Parts: sequence; C-alpha cells; structure tokens
Amino acid sequence: MKIVIVTGMSGAGKSTALNVFEDEGYYCVDNMPIELIPKFIELARGQKKEYCNVALGVDIRSGDALNELDDMLKELSQRHYNYKILYLDSSDEVLVKRYKETRRTHPLAKDDRVDHAIEEERKQMSFLKEHADYILDTSHMLTRELKQELEKIFVENGHYNNLFVTVLSFGFKYGIPADADLVFDVRFLPNPYYIEELKKLTGNDKPIQDYVMGFDAAHIFLDKIMDLFDFLLPEYVQEGKNSLVIAIGCTGGKHRSVTLANAIADRLKKTEYGCKVEHRDIDKDAKRKL
Repeated sequence: MKIVIVTGMSGAGKSTALNVFEDEGYYCVDNMPIELIPKFIELARGQKKEYCNVALGVDIRSGDALNELDDMLKELSQRHYNYKILYLDSSDEVLVKRYKETRRTHPLAKDDRVDHAIEEERKQMSFLKEHADYILDTSHMLTRELKQELEKIFVENGHYNNLFVTVLSFGFKYGIPADADLVFDVRFLPNPYYIEELKKLTGNDKPIQDYVMGFDAAHIFLDKIMDLFDFLLPEYVQEGKNSLVIAIGCTGGKHRSVTLANAIADRLKKTEYGCKVEHRDIDKDAKRKL
C-alpha cells in the first residue's frame, strides 16, 4: 500500500496534485483531521483494492492540530507504513498573484493582507518541508508540467532530485530576467539576424538551428556548460534549492539564445531533474512592428 501525504503552501497546487493522484487510481482525501489519519490508513489497509494506494491532503487548514502531525508521522513510521511526503512550494510573489487571480481568501488571512498570511504559513509549515521526501516548486510550472513531474515520481518510479530547472531564453535589449539564478551570454556567436533569409525565423526553426550550431564555438559552449551543470546541480540539491532558472541571452532573444536554450533543455531532460524551456522575448520584435 502506497501512502502519499500531499502538503505545502496554500496556492502551490495541492488540489491539482490530488486530482493527478486520483486519476492514477489513488483514493484521495483532502483536509482529513490529523488525529484520524492513522485510523483511516489502518482501515484502508484491510479493504478492497481500490484503497491500495491513498493520497491525503494536509495543510495549514488543520489549525492547531498541525502541531500533532509530527507525532502522527512518528506513529506511522512505528507501524512500518510505507508513506512519502510531497511538499508543494512556490515563491511568495507567485502565491500572492494566484490569490489575486482566483479571488480566494488565504486560510490565515482573515482581515489581514495575503502576504502577511503567506509569511506566517511558511513559518508554520517549515517543519513539514524538512520532513519532505519530495519538494516541488511550482512557481514556473504549468498544470500539465506538474502532472508530468508527479507521474515521473509516483507512476514511473523515476529518480527525482527535488530540483526543477527552467531554461529561459531572453534578449539583452529587453533586460535580464529578474528571477534568473544563472545568466549566460551567447552574443559571441554569429548573429543570423543579419542574413536576410534567416532574419524572420527563430531558434525554433531548423534553418536557424543549423546555422547557429554550424559553428564549433556553439558545440564547445554547450559541452562546457553541461559540464558545469553536472557539477552545480547536485550541489544545489544538497544545499536545498528546489527550483533553478537558467537564463540564456542574445541581443533580441529570438535566434541564438532560443537555439542554445532548446539544446540545453534537451540535454537536461535526459537527466533526473525536472526541466522545461521558455522563450521570453521570441515574439517581441514582431509585436513591436505591428
């Protein structure tokens, strides 16, 4: 019997995660009273196969009973139950934005501001994050990407290192991305913008990819940057980082940076890390000319 405790910050995607588990055949219960969890698992273990896997949503809505969770987890361990803790997190800025968009009230907000409630929730939930087997930062994830990561961990039994990488292409003339952790400049490569038949294409088009990757410098850069990531990413995991934004920039964010960002993401997707690629400025020139 597999038991997953789905927890984390309000607005980080717990409801979405529970829906994913339900689609995969887990029996899901959200916001169950903490004191009932051991009894529920005991009953589920003796029932039919539809209860062979369960996912339980636990979060700040438990109120003061959250203080009992640590003892409850110890009890589950003593009973040798096979449970895992999935902790969903997100940046404060993204959580505030999500609450504004959905117009929902934060469980701790009441008459206070949402950002103050998030700060208090983060303090109260910190012990659970320390206990977590898997930490997913959903700040830069779409719903389908969260689903893919959960399937990778819990369905495909893939190895997961609690790090989700976003490879982001951008144009320096539009500014360096504010949320970038690592920034790399590929303006040293020849620019296809000055070739008339390539100018209107992007790094998602094969002629641009063939042009940019036709230079030895592009392959050397790609190999060396992947060597750097082979060293850095495990160090970030060890330090506790669970999301990383790697920004690849060229002049306009349309040709060289897009090509290299795609190439880096393709290689990272073959590793144990979650990864996606975004192209922030790929359509900027076209929009400005309208």
